[in-house]
Amino acid sequence: MDGISLSLQELLNDSEYGLGLTLLAGERGLVHRVSSSRIQKPGLALAGYTEHLHPSRIQVLGNTEISYLKQSDDHFATESIRKLCSFPISCFIITKGLVPPRFLLDHAEASGIPVLSTQHQSSTFISLITKFLEERLLPTTHMHGVLMDVLGVGILLSGKSGIGKSECALDLIIRGHRLVADDMIFIKKKMPAALVGQSEEAIQHLMEIRGLGIINIKDLYGVSSIREKKIIDMQLELVEWDPDHEYDRLGVDDRRVTILGVELPHICIPVRPGRNLGSIVEVAARNFLLKGMGYHSARDFQERLMARMEVRPLGNEVE
Repeated sequence: MDGISLSLQELLNDSEYGLGLTLLAGERGLVHRVSSSRIQKPGLALAGYTEHLHPSRIQVLGNTEISYLKQSDDHFATESIRKLCSFPISCFIITKGLVPPRFLLDHAEASGIPVLSTQHQSSTFISLITKFLEERLLPTTHMHGVLMDVLGVGILLSGKSGIGKSECALDLIIRGHRLVADDMIFIKKKMPAALVGQSEEAIQHLMEIRGLGIINIKDLYGVSSIREKKIIDMQLELVEWDPDHEYDRLGVDDRRVTILGVELPHICIPVRPGRNLGSIVEVAARNFLLKGMGYHSARDFQERLMARMEVRPLGNEVE
């Protein structure tokens, strides 16, 4: 996933997702890194058939696998584990708190493959570990700007420093909309194609207003004025007004911007004295909601205009 990975030590240290892992063997392999959110139950690989083994995935051993190893011929089972441990296995995780055969621990220790244990049943643990890996392995990035929740629409305000992003956001907050992040936005891609933005913990709920300094939006306007995270629906870029530039006056063509491989609607808003940016952003949010319901004002206007420009059919002419 775009080069993102995490170490097995991070799995062992987890306290948020309730994985409940303990180390049984292979401590030196805790530096191994996992880059896929998919796990595997080795199944036939324990019997020597390794054609479809994916060593990079976490290998989960449940009641079926452990029972099979214990009931198999000792020599055959030992050879199967020795062959399995010859692959670059990331780790083995044993569910239900089952006690693994000694030869499994010995070969894993010798090969530097961590063997971890959890009290969860296999189905429960697979669900937990999949969610953990999906969250931790998602592509992320940071962007300079302000993220607002306006009428339920996640709007990313961007533009060069000093253009007025924070002042615009403050106006929106006074109108009853909600701040997600100011200055630096941490963005995470949610599969399959959504971007979730939130503030860095150190500056959460804070906003910088030139001339005033740092203000705490939560303390000033209450908890209804902030939210922890929000899906980003569109980007509004504030730019300095250029009288020689021809700006979009109809909005027929929807422009797009790509962040972490996800396309978002992109609107360029020229800034000059006298323009009420808060109102413009609010209208942009309402227009976005209308488009989501299938109504496109600019295209509707264009269609009506073209219809009026059409020449009447000859059959309607007065003889």
